[in-house]
Amino acid sequence: MDRAAVEALARANGFDRVRVARVGPEAPDAAAFDRWLHAGHHATMGWMAQHREARLDPSTRLAGARSALVLSIAHHHRRPPDPGGLTGMVARYAWGRDYHNLVGRRLRKLRRALDDAGVPSWGGVDSAPILERAWARAAGTGFQGKNTLIISPGRTSYFFLAVVFVPLDLAPDAPVGDHCGRCTQCISGCPTRAFPSPWVLDANRCVSYWTIEADTMPPPELRAGFGRWVFGCDVCQEVCPHNHHPDDPDEDDLLPRHAWLDLAATILTPDDQLVLRTTGTPLRRAAPRRLKRNALVVLGNLARTEAGLLGRDAALAAVRHALTHDAPVVRQAAVWASARFDGGIPASDPDPHVAAEIRRCADTPPGL
Repeated sequence: MDRAAVEALARANGFDRVRVARVGPEAPDAAAFDRWLHAGHHATMGWMAQHREARLDPSTRLAGARSALVLSIAHHHRRPPDPGGLTGMVARYAWGRDYHNLVGRRLRKLRRALDDAGVPSWGGVDSAPILERAWARAAGTGFQGKNTLIISPGRTSYFFLAVVFVPLDLAPDAPVGDHCGRCTQCISGCPTRAFPSPWVLDANRCVSYWTIEADTMPPPELRAGFGRWVFGCDVCQEVCPHNHHPDDPDEDDLLPRHAWLDLAATILTPDDQLVLRTTGTPLRRAAPRRLKRNALVVLGNLARTEAGLLGRDAALAAVRHALTHDAPVVRQAAVWASARFDGGIPASDPDPHVAAEIRRCADTPPGL
């Protein structure tokens, strides 16, 4: 099977772009990945260090792997108008259907088509042990921006990636040269200063990490940086000059159904109902306890804004409800939010982390 036939199969199965990189003895950027792990920039995401051998050598999963097919699907949509009030923002990639389901289904169909043609394969989306951004850079899907994301020059960085390895010698694409130049808008624009240097992301300070992956309450010094981000963060992409006018994809599954979340409703909705509401969307990954924690952090950030002042009664009703939640991290976030609204704090709590938050808020001037 030649490259033209492979590309035709990929497009027939719903992928926008196909690029090819040659598979060598080690994955691209393997040394940088190891340095990143050694520095602890993956925070509590221990799974990033698992299956290292497969990440760095795809031939451990597919003997004779010769080419990497880097596949992409654009997901950008313009953000719907701000509804105002006590609402929080969701990152663009999570506005529609869960991309693991969307991309994964198309990937499975492509791999079946390859298998029918006598071509074995192995691959996946970002949940598989694959350095998908490294392969995308090597295949010329885009260049790696200083925000660590793959950017198609002058077009967009809003796209999902998948990688499939095949035992075929396909003509590779050339990498794209750097198009960041002297620009550092993503670094200076990051609300929590999560980039210690260009091309390096420290998840320990990243809003996306804290709102999606982390189980604990973010450190006090980072909370204000969350702003209104209740799930993920797009700031480093929104400020990028390459993303000023991206096209919207013709994908009903990616329409912006969850661009904004009602904070009080998120907090007051029973956990089991919240699971049902988020099923089939990326929001499900955060689980109710994290979504409610995030909503409370955003509420705290809104406390002294016009929206917070006007919605103070509704906010405090939600906060007081959260103070009785089974999950300590939700109660801890509720303590902080209540203090921000000058709504009073509990005298005590059996959980040590919540108790520590109570002491901290009691010793902190109002509003901080």
